[in-house]
Amino acid sequence: MPPTADTPPGSLFGPDSQFHRFFNDPRWALAVVRATVLEAAHPRIGAALTDNSTFVAHPWRRLRNTLFSLQRMFGADEDERQREAARLNRLHARMSGTDARNRPYDAMDPELRAWVVATLFESSVTMCRLSGQPLDPATMERLYAEFQAFLAALGDSEGHLPPTLQEFWPYYDRVVEEELENTEALRVILYQLFDHLPAPALLDGLPTVWAAGRALAGPVIGAVTVASLPEPFRRRAGLPEVPGARTLMHSAYLAAGLARFLPDHWIRTENLIGLLHLSSADTEAARTAALTALRGRMDQAGALFRLVTPFPVHDAPAEDTGTRRSADAFFTEVLDQTGNGYLDWPDLAAMARELSTRLDLAEPEETRLYQAYAAWWRELQAALDTDGDGRISKEEYAAATPSLAGPALIRVAEVLFDVTDADGNGFIDEAEYRTLFRTAFRRTMPEADPRYTRTAFVKDFLTFMSGRRRSTPYDPLLADA
Repeated sequence: MPPTADTPPGSLFGPDSQFHRFFNDPRWALAVVRATVLEAAHPRIGAALTDNSTFVAHPWRRLRNTLFSLQRMFGADEDERQREAARLNRLHARMSGTDARNRPYDAMDPELRAWVVATLFESSVTMCRLSGQPLDPATMERLYAEFQAFLAALGDSEGHLPPTLQEFWPYYDRVVEEELENTEALRVILYQLFDHLPAPALLDGLPTVWAAGRALAGPVIGAVTVASLPEPFRRRAGLPEVPGARTLMHSAYLAAGLARFLPDHWIRTENLIGLLHLSSADTEAARTAALTALRGRMDQAGALFRLVTPFPVHDAPAEDTGTRRSADAFFTEVLDQTGNGYLDWPDLAAMARELSTRLDLAEPEETRLYQAYAAWWRELQAALDTDGDGRISKEEYAAATPSLAGPALIRVAEVLFDVTDADGNGFIDEAEYRTLFRTAFRRTMPEADPRYTRTAFVKDFLTFMSGRRRSTPYDPLLADA
């Protein structure tokens, strides 16, 4: 539906948009999970997620990046929206392949991109209906126009979403009934992801509290999500519906809707996501004070919880910055970014993608970084892929020599330094350091050069990537969930 005189294009984005109101609505968390399941149920999208996404191994990082991207796309700044759209298009252009049944997929396929947007719109409408506050026709039309504008901003000039809301619903029903399947990606999200979801940084030291909460919340979220899916698909895919799940579903959406009456700063999405990613390595005064206060309360809650529950108590991991980690741990925590148990090109592409996102690189610098990682992948494959299957197993990696700092990895480090050194003065200063690592500047010791030189940067990067040594800045960058 093209904008009319009453809805100028600019009004479809920014703080006055319907999407902006939903973005800080607690119900939207349930809607996003539901939309992600409907995306994953499309066999070509599901294959792309399975092959390329980091949502299994690094779910919190993936969530943060997704929300950050949506903020930029729906914000009021048109230049920022164009930069983000260009970045997303470059990202998706690098994702293509075949699924388990040898069917091709391409993340730039306009039909697939339209379905992703359709699931977000439909799930937003559904969340309001299930919580007893259905959208009125005018608001629904406005929301649909916003999502159409979002897709158009990505370059979909041909309108692969139906032009009107009345035509959308038959389109949606047709895809649900004819194209969705019980895919591997759908099963991982519903039945595995929440069972193994790692703790966010704030709860790293409270494994008992996190394990108990996850054990209770995981099945509830799964049951609520399954119960909210379209009945024809749920029946065809053989998804079991737990007795009482529909009552639980309505209760969950209603409770989430009531959370909107909490103080505004409690439920703002950017504040909550920032809290989930609060890093203990960040020593800036304000963030450290918040972390100390919150963790103090969590420690008290954890101590009480351990007194009344049978869950085993695990000591918090000791601070081991600078110590070595095993080949198995390094493979799982750093190299296997997609969490499929192997190292292959999508894992290194995910590293390049995360670094490019953090640095907000333009196309030339981003391409240089991807090319450096591609050269490193070719070097690793030639050295470690002993069975010639096109990927590196954990066993093949463990059998190799600990040091893998060949010329290609050195080149990765050099390119990363160049793109981080935004002003090109040959040093990484405090602001550039924080842009990459998102922690306070850590080169102020008397014996260290307060400037981060190329030589020092390359040495630290190689020590982390080839020496398997833990690192205060690099672990949150490439290893943390």
